[in-house]
Amino acid sequence: MIELLKDFPSNVVALSADGQVSREDYQKVVVPAVERAFNQHEKVRLYYKIGKDFTGIDIGAMWADTKVGMGHFFRWERIAVITDVDWIKHSVMAFGFLMPAQVNVYSIAEADDARKWISAT
Repeated sequence: MIELLKDFPSNVVALSADGQVSREDYQKVVVPAVERAFNQHEKVRLYYKIGKDFTGIDIGAMWADTKVGMGHFFRWERIAVITDVDWIKHSVMAFGFLMPAQVNVYSIAEADDARKWISAT
């Protein structure tokens, strides 16, 4: 399940994922939030908190994630991934350099630091 987090600047799409993430989550939550942000801003930032209860992402959600990310590939400005899930941390650190955006990984305990960084002007 993915939920939209509130109280972030309008150029930040802030999400929290727990449990199993589905294609429906992307269609109902992620895609509308991302499209709304890109309609308002040339560059958009992503705050993505992945909780310890995260169990995975289904193939439909992976495809939707790829389409959303690649559809605006050069318009992402910053990406903060907040998680204590080791394989996600290591994957983002290993492949984050492929993104044209600045990508930082934070632990759950560092969520406030991530929020400050993603919101900074």
